[in-house]
Amino acid sequence: MEGTGEFGVMMNTMPKYVVTSTLDKVEWSGSKPIRGDVAAEVRRLKEMPGRDLLLAGSGQLFNALTEEDLIDVYRFMVFPVLLGKGKHLFTHGFDQRNLELTDLKRFATGVVVMDLVPAKK
Repeated sequence: MEGTGEFGVMMNTMPKYVVTSTLDKVEWSGSKPIRGDVAAEVRRLKEMPGRDLLLAGSGQLFNALTEEDLIDVYRFMVFPVLLGKGKHLFTHGFDQRNLELTDLKRFATGVVVMDLVPAKK
């Protein structure tokens, strides 16, 4: 892991879960596949002791976990750019979710990072 830097070492040594319906095996060190009932497996992982689960890079999984109320904290990074087209993060598959802002960071670049949690019912 030489040359990967501190972040690279962390990513290469931490457990990772790959939701898949097509891969027979996952090769990144510490990776484990999740197949079948993803929501049930995420519920099981959330009950285990250890660090937080982080979701990166999958709008489809994001929407599925949101639909099942399995996301505890939403962290959105808003960039000062209007694209006009592209993929939408939110699908039309779930009802409105009310959120409460718990943290807000603004950077000199104009990027804003918001942490939100599901509003209490």
